[in-house]
Amino acid sequence: MAGQVGSVAVVLGGSMAGSLAARVLSESYENVLVLDRDTVLGVTKPRKGTPHTRHAHGLHARGQRILEDFFPGFTDDLRAAGAPVGDLGEMRWYFNGLRLPYTHTGLVSVTPTRPVLENHVRTRVNALPNVTYLEQHDILGLVSTSDNQRVIGVRVRDDAGVEKVLSADLVLDATGRGSRTPAWLEQLGYARPTEDRVKIGLAYTTRFYRRPPGSFTDTWSINPVASPAHPRGAFFGLSDEDTCIVSLTGILGDHPPTDPEGFVEFAKSLPVPDVYDGIKDAEPLDDPTSFGFPASVRRRYEHLDRFPAGLLVLGDAICSFNPVYGQGMSVAAWEAFTLREHLRNGEVDQYAYFRDIGQVVDAPWAVSASGDLAFPGVEGERTPEIEQGNAFMGMLQYAASKDQEIVKAFMRVAGLIDPPTALMDETLVQRVLSHQPAESADGQAA
Repeated sequence: MAGQVGSVAVVLGGSMAGSLAARVLSESYENVLVLDRDTVLGVTKPRKGTPHTRHAHGLHARGQRILEDFFPGFTDDLRAAGAPVGDLGEMRWYFNGLRLPYTHTGLVSVTPTRPVLENHVRTRVNALPNVTYLEQHDILGLVSTSDNQRVIGVRVRDDAGVEKVLSADLVLDATGRGSRTPAWLEQLGYARPTEDRVKIGLAYTTRFYRRPPGSFTDTWSINPVASPAHPRGAFFGLSDEDTCIVSLTGILGDHPPTDPEGFVEFAKSLPVPDVYDGIKDAEPLDDPTSFGFPASVRRRYEHLDRFPAGLLVLGDAICSFNPVYGQGMSVAAWEAFTLREHLRNGEVDQYAYFRDIGQVVDAPWAVSASGDLAFPGVEGERTPEIEQGNAFMGMLQYAASKDQEIVKAFMRVAGLIDPPTALMDETLVQRVLSHQPAESADGQAA
């Protein structure tokens, strides 16, 4: 271990964020316990507690690099197991109905099903000698000192119905968007974090198909991304060598149907034919299943001026993004990497930690929240900066359909390598402007 900070750390939640947190904590605590209400080890299918994992997911660029750092050889292991792995710019991307040219960016994207990816992570973490997964444990609440100044454990109920207290030097909440930490803080006499919300009213509907013969010869993922002009979107790609996943997306109540005929008709309504052509004669392997995502939520723990010692939060419990931007797992990895940097200085200063996590979240939140506000029906304040940024983003996406150098810059932001401000580089802006269509005398694009 790099330097022991404490004896026992308890992680609440065994999904991606919790498992990555456990990987980091294993370097600084003698024992790490990961609690989850489900059975999680060896699971490669969606489970009851995580219905969202059935739908399309991607681990992009920064997230892939961090996991490779945490688990050397991780990407090669996934590739060897048949998982889709490739260059982020060599997916078939459509924005506003326009196709971006295939562009080698050097940014790796990993897109097996979420349960398969999590299983690879958990297998690596569970192999660590000082990490133990406690499955089928319900989390009942925190245990604190008599003055509530410090969290010293967690109350749980095991699969036999026995309630007990697990003592800990640190409790880390990685239970996702349903996190109870705000309520627990209130019970301990602290303020809840304020929240930023962007109501998008999104729904995914997903179906798996057998891979049609001769398909996906030049790419492994076809992504018509929703835009204000074309608010229906899709993610259509290989989930393994023999299976395709199709996740259709719709916002503000225009949700993809779950009946087979309606599902195909929704795919037919997309601005490009690729998804419909790919599935109209394909063999389905299951029935369409839908998942709703009402709003992106950011909890502002960095704004709190009082917080009990011995408690941290990570992952979707801090910020859950509109999933169409593919940021969640990569941001969780980035937050875990940030946690590691704090632990290497000894016991974590929570206020500094939450400040730094807030800075991690800033850029991806700006991308997703501003992008959602480009849709007229989405409620929220549209500052001049947001309106100008969205107008420029439309211009940039148009220019990217004609210029691979712009694709490279765009993918570095989409992959969370560069901040959105990188797209305002003077040379890049001039390049974007040079590709805008000429206007005719009546003000219409020629």
